[in-house]
Amino acid sequence: MTERISSVDVLDVRFPTSRHRDGSDAMNPFPDYSAAYVVLHTTGGASGHGLVFTVGRGTEIQVAAVRSLAAMVTGLAVDDLVADPGALARRLIGDSQIRWLGPEKGVVHMAAGGLVNAVWDLAARRAGKPLWQLLAGLSPEALVAQIDFRYLRDALTEDEALALLRAGVESRANRERVLLDEGYPAYTTTPGWLGYDDEKLERLCAEAVEAGYRLIKLKVGGNLADDVRRMGIARAAVGPDVRIAVDANQIWGVPDAIRWMRELDRFAPYWIEEPTSPDDVLGHAAVRRAVAPVKVATGEHVHNAVMFKQLLQAEAVDVVQIDACRVGGVNENLAILLLAAKFGVPVCPHAGGVGLCELVQHLAMFDYVAVSGTTDNRYIEYVDHLHEHFTDPVRIRAGRYVTPTAAGMSAEIVPATLQAYRFPDGPEWAIGAAA
Repeated sequence: MTERISSVDVLDVRFPTSRHRDGSDAMNPFPDYSAAYVVLHTTGGASGHGLVFTVGRGTEIQVAAVRSLAAMVTGLAVDDLVADPGALARRLIGDSQIRWLGPEKGVVHMAAGGLVNAVWDLAARRAGKPLWQLLAGLSPEALVAQIDFRYLRDALTEDEALALLRAGVESRANRERVLLDEGYPAYTTTPGWLGYDDEKLERLCAEAVEAGYRLIKLKVGGNLADDVRRMGIARAAVGPDVRIAVDANQIWGVPDAIRWMRELDRFAPYWIEEPTSPDDVLGHAAVRRAVAPVKVATGEHVHNAVMFKQLLQAEAVDVVQIDACRVGGVNENLAILLLAAKFGVPVCPHAGGVGLCELVQHLAMFDYVAVSGTTDNRYIEYVDHLHEHFTDPVRIRAGRYVTPTAAGMSAEIVPATLQAYRFPDGPEWAIGAAA
């Protein structure tokens, strides 16, 4: 009997991180890390897991969007789904009625991505491999077939993508061995949340260096005098040889970004992340010209591969930051990785949110094994929050991600957490309300 998707569960799961200002930045002073959590169930008893990251209010809207799309997945044959997740991605993203609400951006696009990621998790579990290894084992032709090139061919053609992937095929096995032995470089945002006091900032910076990190990130953009003071504290704590990136989380207009970064230039920032609106391609280009040699990084709020294409074509970005949950899932992120490789721009994934470290590590590791072939000037973001809630949590050793070996995309949340943190009636939320 053909195994099919029997049902799709979508849960509103929220963590009260705002109570301690974890995750706080200039644009999001009191975030509650949250997720629309997706579970695909099959008639054979298997499951696939995905999520869409949010920061509290509005998660119920994201849940509703996933539920609306879930009807397009229920009943499909599992063999067909896992053999070609790209077909589902094109169907979900291209649906004419849903597409009107985007197109290819915002809540509905992320909902499609949550379902697509859950299918890839299911595919990797069936294959008995971590997702990065499943992807890295596919032929160049199979990988290219997963990508929708319709809006990308003026920057990246199928033939160019095939050439990029074929160039590294013979050395994939060696890089896979290196990855399993050494892991992947990480940077940490844990010291730099804007709501932390100076003593905590200084202590966490020193602890990060002791733990082996060679790049840390600080949130900026609340108050210039505070940022100057905090950057001075961080630079003194880490010394001259550890890189410090800064992240404005879109708070500035272009002139403010340039003025602010010139004031911080004395502390040798490595990059400025999201210096202005994520939609402002030309604004990013203007900031990049003005603040060089400080690099410009962006991506966590970039809607889709088309916008990444434009950022690269306009020479507006030095560091591409993919996000496992922002665009339309694994398939669109494959396109973005190949675009970055075509333009010679390093990828440093965003992972500042619940589950994002777990999911995006697979994409960065695939990139190393099968696309870019290098980890030079490449790091995966790491934040030290909420990993204990996952069945296959990320592990860090000496400032590097330990390569995951369990089957899947590392997206599964433990059942006790789903019970405790479901919103609005989970016990953890009832406790907070009583307090």
